[in-house]
Amino acid sequence: MSGWSNGSTNASYTSFLLVGFPGLRDSRALLVLPFLSLYLVILSANGLVIHTVLVQRSLHQPMYLLIALLLAVNICAATTVVPAMLLSFFPTFSRISLARCLLQMFCIYFLIVFDCNILLVMALDRYVAICYPLRYPEIVTGQLLAGLVGVAAARSTCIVAPVVGLASRVRFCRSDVIHHFACEHMALMKLSCGDVSLNKTVGLTVRIFNRVLDMLLLGASYSRIIHAAFRISSGRARSKALNTCGSHLLVIFTVYSSTMSSSIVYRVARTASQDVHNLLSAFYLLLPCLVNPIIYGARTKEIRQHLATPFPRPPRQAPAEKPQSPPLQKELPG
Repeated sequence: MSGWSNGSTNASYTSFLLVGFPGLRDSRALLVLPFLSLYLVILSANGLVIHTVLVQRSLHQPMYLLIALLLAVNICAATTVVPAMLLSFFPTFSRISLARCLLQMFCIYFLIVFDCNILLVMALDRYVAICYPLRYPEIVTGQLLAGLVGVAAARSTCIVAPVVGLASRVRFCRSDVIHHFACEHMALMKLSCGDVSLNKTVGLTVRIFNRVLDMLLLGASYSRIIHAAFRISSGRARSKALNTCGSHLLVIFTVYSSTMSSSIVYRVARTASQDVHNLLSAFYLLLPCLVNPIIYGARTKEIRQHLATPFPRPPRQAPAEKPQSPPLQKELPG
């Protein structure tokens, strides 16, 4: 049989068939157009905001560069998932080797965790900008930013590597058909013919610990940020600070609610069809990639203004000049 490695005691499949939405049978090809369209929208929306940040020198500040990095991760995540999904709709192209399957699993989970870690770096950036505005330029330097992103990448690797490493040691002899559009951990573990309780325990423990720790750090950071923002005497600076925090909090809510709701439903609705579970997986993997550029493009004034430059508004009467704010009430960085 194709993809079968036969040893004396370690017989195991070395390649698998990805069957996304198996309940649709021969109608799976009809899903190509909607998911391809969604993928192109994700590429266009994220790419447009990234391009705007890179070409506008006024946006070369830590907050906007972190937004561009977050959206670049969105593009990578969608690219890791959607092309393989589209191929899984056609039996001729749906076979994947175990090595590629594990690589895809690592990339998917690494990008998800890295996305959350970037949100932590953004929270730290806003904390310094709002709580210590006068010292912000000397604290948040390019060197510090690069170091924090490196730590975020290393932390993501340390979280994901044990899960994928344990998965690589499993024997898969139950079937060579993965009823999923991607090499998701639990979908692959269903094909094992040995004890995978350790894999499941490690995967669940890592996910819960990571989520709880992230939520505690984000909660502590943004509670201090909002408290400091309300103490700003300048109404304009306070409004800008709260608006910026609102955008970040919307993104955090989107990312964490989609992943947590998918995990909860997966464990509660065990009687639901595989197609429903696959749709939930597509939801939590792709929703942030679609929503994040819309949030930052629509709610971040500086980005929105540059996005709107190809469509200039009619001239309007300039407002009356307002007195300059005292030095201590200068605009917040970013």
